Amino acid sequence: MDSKTSLCGRLAFACLVIASPASHADITVFTSEENFLAAVSAPGVDTFTGFSTTAVTSSPITRAAGPYTYMASSQTGFFGAGTPANPALSTNSDLDAITFFNLSGASAIGGTFFGSDLAGGFVASAVVLTATDSLGAISTRTFVATPTSFMGFVSTGAIATLVFSTSMPGNFVFAAVDNLIIAAAPVTQIPEPHTWALLLGGLTALGFCARRRRSYRRSGA
Repeated sequence: MDSKTSLCGRLAFACLVIASPASHADITVFTSEENFLAAVSAPGVDTFTGFSTTAVTSSPITRAAGPYTYMASSQTGFFGAGTPANPALSTNSDLDAITFFNLSGASAIGGTFFGSDLAGGFVASAVVLTATDSLGAISTRTFVATPTSFMGFVSTGAIATLVFSTSMPGNFVFAAVDNLIIAAAPVTQIPEPHTWALLLGGLTALGFCARRRRSYRRSGA
C-alpha cells in the first residue's frame, strides 16, 4: 500500500469516528411539543396540580413527572402562577431563576415556559433556558414567550440541569413553567447536518480509496 492510499484510509477513518453519535455530546432543541414527543420514549408530565398560588413554597422541592422524580430550586422559594384550578410553577422573586436537577437519569426535558406578573397572569417577556447534560454539552435558547411557548431539550446523555429565567430580572416579571415533561432516551438519534456531512465525507473517501486499490491491482504495479 503506497503512502497516499494509507493517508486516504486514515482520513476516512477520522471522518467516520468524528461522525459517530457516541463520540461526542449533543443536545437537540425542539420548539414543537409534537416533534419533541416523537423523539423520546416514556414521557411523564408534571402539571403542578395542587401547587400553592397563595403561599411561598420553600426551595428546593422534589416532585414527579410520571415515573420520573426531579428537584427544582429557586433562591427565595416558589410561588404558584396561574390559578388554583390550573397552577404553574413560578419564582417568589422576579430576580430568581429556576434550576431543575436530579432528573432520575432522564435524557429529555421540556415544557411551557413563560413570564408571569405579580398576580400570576401571563406577561409578554423574553426568557432564557440553558440545558446541560452529563456529557458536557450545553445549549442555551432565548426567545419571546407566548402562553403556549414550548421548548424541549433532548440529550445523547442524561440531562444534568436546566436553568430557566427571564432575560431581564428585576422588572416584575417572574419565571413560570407549566406542563413540565421529562422523558427517557430518544427512540432514535437523528444526526444533525454537520454529522451527515462528516459521515458522507468519510464514505466518499473510503470509496475513493477502494477505487485506487482496484486501479493499482489492474495496473500490476
